[in-house]
Amino acid sequence: MWVKNLLDVCGKELRSTFSDVGVLVFFIIVPLLYPLLYAYLYGREVVREVPVVVVDECRSATSREFLRKSDATPDLKIISYCSDIEEARNLIHRHKAYGLIHIPAEFERTLTEGRQATINLYCDMSGLLYYKAMLSGCTIVSLDMNRDIQMERLSGLSDWEKDVMTMPIQNEYVTMFNPANGFQTFLIPAILVLLLQQTLVLGVAMLAGTEAERRRAGSLILGHEYDNPMTVLCGKSIAYLLVYGFTATYVLCFVPWLFHMPQLWQLPTLIAFVIPFLLSSIFFAMCISFFVRDRESCFLLFVFVSVPLIFMSGISWPSSNMPAFWKVLAQIFPSTHGINGFARINTAGALLQDVRIESISLWVLTGIYFMLSLFIYERMYRSDKMPGAEFVLAMRIRARRNIRVAARDIKETRQEIKAKLEQKRKK
Repeated sequence: MWVKNLLDVCGKELRSTFSDVGVLVFFIIVPLLYPLLYAYLYGREVVREVPVVVVDECRSATSREFLRKSDATPDLKIISYCSDIEEARNLIHRHKAYGLIHIPAEFERTLTEGRQATINLYCDMSGLLYYKAMLSGCTIVSLDMNRDIQMERLSGLSDWEKDVMTMPIQNEYVTMFNPANGFQTFLIPAILVLLLQQTLVLGVAMLAGTEAERRRAGSLILGHEYDNPMTVLCGKSIAYLLVYGFTATYVLCFVPWLFHMPQLWQLPTLIAFVIPFLLSSIFFAMCISFFVRDRESCFLLFVFVSVPLIFMSGISWPSSNMPAFWKVLAQIFPSTHGINGFARINTAGALLQDVRIESISLWVLTGIYFMLSLFIYERMYRSDKMPGAEFVLAMRIRARRNIRVAARDIKETRQEIKAKLEQKRKK
């Protein structure tokens, strides 16, 4: 009997989900389209060919070589040579360029005298990626030219000795698990996990808001399968888990594959980690949904917290540098542990034992939010705010009474219309 009631609740919740256009937008449309949009926007990974302008007051062979090599890097593209800094500044203000390379007039003379020369860089800081590309490109060129100048000044040595003298320690820059050193590989896994949690919260809250509105209007009629709080809680959670099982597969597996992002996960590890994340998110959403009184209020409660949750997860700013309050607050959201765990599983190929802290945290949150949801359901039963047996009966009687009142009003209206027509005929 309990299993039948459980399946009935699950079936009714699935029908409510797929018959509500607003809920379908959050459960299906948003997870379907938003990952594609974000992955496409960050598809180039890094900023290349940043347009810059040049003010070369030196006009020497060395300055021209520096500019030629800078223009040859994948990071920079020289679009104009200006006569003075004011002209270059005007181009930057009009967003024709995003940076300025200024070579002073004494640049060549300083190098010839064996002293340290200076090249000035100015960048539009409205986008930090412009600054990163410009600084990276010019730094690589300056290091390369520094080595050439040192080798020219080392006379009487073999090429091997010059190599050792100019670079005693050979170095190589390798970005682990992010070959392109780009934003897509770094940021998209976090956005995908947060998207699952937020759309789940918004969809469940919208269903709860619809139920609250119908309850206040007296049009909510439920069966005996809603008598037991445990049945309601488990039935609804199974319905959401069925829907988001397919959604999570698409978002976490298909989207990264479609955009050729690193995918080093092993299937058993991914399944074992995603299940507690979805369960904790579902029960978290069900706890939050009790504070929703209408369909629209969920937008005011949850949408604005998406960006803070990204920061609090520690994926874009290290959590070790956060104040203690925000680190503690971040632990109550499943997305914090889900983002950190999935990023390591997907990008770094971590196994379940490597993310055991995140996995245990998700199971703990699942238990906490499950007990909170059950407690709130029990309280609402006792206060007759949730559909127990007596409440269901009361709602049915109220609905029948409303139908009888509506039928009586219609009958009276018809009689009034008929009386008026008869009066007109007599006249």
